[in-house]
Amino acid sequence: SRRHKLYREELNLTSPAALLPLRPEASWLQFHLGISRDGLYPRSSPAVSRLLRDMRDFTTVSADYSQDEKALLGACDCSQIVKPSGVHLKLVLRFQDFGKAMFKPMRQKREEETPEDFFYFVDFQRHNAEIAAFHLDRILDFRRVPPTVGRLINVTKEILEVTKNEVLQSVFFVSPASNVCFFAKCPYMCKTEYAVCGNPHLLEGSLSAFLPSLNLAPRLSIPNPWIRSYSFDGKEEWEVNPLYCDTVKEIYPYSNGNRLLNIIDMAIFDFLIGNMDRHHYEMFTKFGDDGFLLHLDNARGFGRHSHDETSILAPLTQCCIIKRMTLLRLQLLAEPEYRLSDVMRESLLQDPLAPVLTEPHLLALDRRLQLILKAVRKCIDTYGEARVVANDTTQPEAPASDRVKLST
Repeated sequence: SRRHKLYREELNLTSPAALLPLRPEASWLQFHLGISRDGLYPRSSPAVSRLLRDMRDFTTVSADYSQDEKALLGACDCSQIVKPSGVHLKLVLRFQDFGKAMFKPMRQKREEETPEDFFYFVDFQRHNAEIAAFHLDRILDFRRVPPTVGRLINVTKEILEVTKNEVLQSVFFVSPASNVCFFAKCPYMCKTEYAVCGNPHLLEGSLSAFLPSLNLAPRLSIPNPWIRSYSFDGKEEWEVNPLYCDTVKEIYPYSNGNRLLNIIDMAIFDFLIGNMDRHHYEMFTKFGDDGFLLHLDNARGFGRHSHDETSILAPLTQCCIIKRMTLLRLQLLAEPEYRLSDVMRESLLQDPLAPVLTEPHLLALDRRLQLILKAVRKCIDTYGEARVVANDTTQPEAPASDRVKLST
């Protein structure tokens, strides 16, 4: 830390460069202004294209730990079996135009699969999964994943030399291979063995645009009704009760409106990317109970292309209901001329880190899409299309006496 301070003084880096004035046309501000009841951005949004370009090209002016990791430095929730650890390092990078993004560094090579003995809650977080999830979400027309782009970061110039956080400065070191590395500072598993390293300075990572601050746009974090058990044994009720959805439908806010339909959209999305780690979801309070669900934190997706975790589809298979627009989009992407893997491949070529996914992961999308459509057909055969395919966002409302307010 002392050497770093002297180095900054030598290069006259003690005073940050003058920031550019806030511009109303700044891409991140236009992105925030474009958030509506329908999604995080319109279907054809020039602001999103500019934002992706700016996150890729703009100079970083500061770097810091995320709020989650700062909390870990002073607190440890020992009621959880698996503690947050240094293998899930993420940083907040700020840019010259006052914008900021969440940086997740490369942890796993694209061709590596998650070992089959890994529990989902100790899996790696993959930068390329965050990038691919944004593209898939946009292709599905959900528009619920914040804009995300890949970038090669110079960890020395764009993190070490611009951070004012002395704790972050202190975890940088030079490896025996002469690469610049750093790791997270937290109560559990935070060692140099879990560091990320440049080559010698450059490191791949994903940059996800920040949403408006909670002061400007409050959000709720709500437990997923199909949450998994985060221990090495034991099961949740939905895993052992095939009629679990009947119970969920009696509970407010799943008893009316489109909340349950949005949960099923999220399950379809998670099944396609192979994400088993959706314990909570967030939504903007401004749009009320029928607002869209944010699909955040997708870095545990795209871990195993050789395995289809069908339990992720439990909301769909147990409730047997799906939005008509979602079904039509899935059916279109199953057609040979609009095959999902082809559309994804073309979309991901736009990213600076292309190829983002390996071919087996792309082909797995086609296979999983067929499994989703097969599940819908089974529901229709059992209950009829009129009951399964929702033409609008209204579901029958449960009696007031049966409604229970879920804890947030």
